[in-house]
Amino acid sequence: MAKYQVTSAEFVISNQDYKKCPKPTLPEFAFIGRSNVGKSSLINALTQRTKLAKISGKPGKTQLINHFIINDQWYLVDLPGYGWAQVSKTQREKFQQRILDYIENRESLVCTFVLVDIRHEPQKIDLEFMEWMGVNGLPFMVVFTKADKLTPNKIQQSLSSYRKTVLKTWEEMPPYVVTSSLKKDGLEDLWDKVQEFSATFKG
Repeated sequence: MAKYQVTSAEFVISNQDYKKCPKPTLPEFAFIGRSNVGKSSLINALTQRTKLAKISGKPGKTQLINHFIINDQWYLVDLPGYGWAQVSKTQREKFQQRILDYIENRESLVCTFVLVDIRHEPQKIDLEFMEWMGVNGLPFMVVFTKADKLTPNKIQQSLSSYRKTVLKTWEEMPPYVVTSSLKKDGLEDLWDKVQEFSATFKG
C-alpha cells in the first residue's frame, strides 16, 4: 500500500443536492454516523489537520454534503449524521433524503464509512442504516470510533457483541476497522482501505 502521507487536504464545496457535487472524476469516500460519534475528530485525525472538519459541542452541526479533496487524488465527503435530536422532524426528513439520494446516485462514491461508537451496545439506528446499505448493494465499511475510551478486553467484548447481533441477519460481519482519533489507532488501516478501493475506481 502507498505510504500514509497527507500532502494536501482542502475544502472544495458544500451542497444540498448531489447533482451539484464536483464532477465525478475522482473516487469518493463518504463518512457518516450518528450525531456525536466523533466524525469530525476522525476526519481531522485521518487527514492530519486540526480544523478541516468543524468540531462542535452541539451534535448535528453538519447539515450539508461537504467535499474535501485529499492529495489531489480522492474526495473525502462529510455527510450529515443521522439521529439529530435537536432539529425538527421536517429537517430530519430533509437531511435523510439528502443522504439517501447522494449515496444511491453518486456514481463516483466508492465506499461509505459508517461510524459507530464502540463504547455502546449495537444501536437500532446504525443497524437499520447498514441493513439499508446491504439490501441496496451499496459498499460500506464499519469504522468503530473512540477505542481509546475502552480497555483492549472491553474492545473485544464490544466487537463480539456487535458480531453476534449482526450475524442474526447477515451471513457474515461487514468489513470493519477499530479507530481512535486521540491515539491515532487504526488510521493507517483506514488509509490503506482508501488506497485499495481507489485502485478499483474507473472514472
